[in-house]
Amino acid sequence: MTSGQARGGAVLSLGRIYCDLIFTGLPAMPRLGREVFAEGMTLSLGGGAFITAAHSAAHGRTTALVARFGTDALSAAMEPQLAIQGIDLRFLDRHPEAGPQVTVAMIEGEERAFLSRRAGKAEPATLEAALAWSEARHLHIAEYATLVEMPGIVERAKARGLTVSLDPSWDDTLIRDPQFLDRCAGIDVFLPNLEEASVLAGAAEPRRAIAFLAEHFPVVALKLGADGGMLSMDQEILTLPAPQVAVVDTTGAGDAFNAGFLDAWLDGRPAGECLSAAIDAGSRSVQAAGGASVLAR
Repeated sequence: MTSGQARGGAVLSLGRIYCDLIFTGLPAMPRLGREVFAEGMTLSLGGGAFITAAHSAAHGRTTALVARFGTDALSAAMEPQLAIQGIDLRFLDRHPEAGPQVTVAMIEGEERAFLSRRAGKAEPATLEAALAWSEARHLHIAEYATLVEMPGIVERAKARGLTVSLDPSWDDTLIRDPQFLDRCAGIDVFLPNLEEASVLAGAAEPRRAIAFLAEHFPVVALKLGADGGMLSMDQEILTLPAPQVAVVDTTGAGDAFNAGFLDAWLDGRPAGECLSAAIDAGSRSVQAAGGASVLAR
């Protein structure tokens, strides 16, 4: 029996991989025609699929990254970071059209802004083999854009007996998609932040937003940033605070939250333990620049 099978099964983390250029310690966000200088800069691999996979593997769960990865010079320079995170790379699809995918992240205090470039299609040639992997028990879809680009992916995973989770991952062009909830049919665990949940529910108050989403998803784990998290599970709504920590960079904290939650949920742990594990993972992540950088400490 493998470690993945022994602990509730292996996770497939599906989505795009980005090269994150992260500027920290900005005095203010850039304005047109003006230049600002950052105190720090980090170049690291990013994207929800990679960051969630890295944190999931760090929890000791067998986790495979299901993604395309470029063969360009920037992607090649970043590839060693894939190998040091303990992620199973058997389903990594290397393709010249898959990169570079770059995100520039600008961090001012606890505020952040992103500029990203997507390259090529999202679906890797290895997807069907990944879904058929005997160890796989759960598919995590790292952004709603990936679900839109792969119609039927939830049904395909369900047909293989997998549970499925989704992080909507804010996208200005898609978050207000009138078909959003219909396209999410079959999702077992929904993992939004408060801004995403508020738009989808038409309600800014967290309890109202999560109550609305609970009508559409069996489990909703809502990220509240420095205020912790809220969980709708087993017909109950639970809220827990986050510990006070020194915040360096919040990039990828939500993806670390996802990994912590899913690891506990797949082990069948109670709601409070699942939410606590998620908050602890997210809180640890913000203490280093880059979504998975804290794992290298």
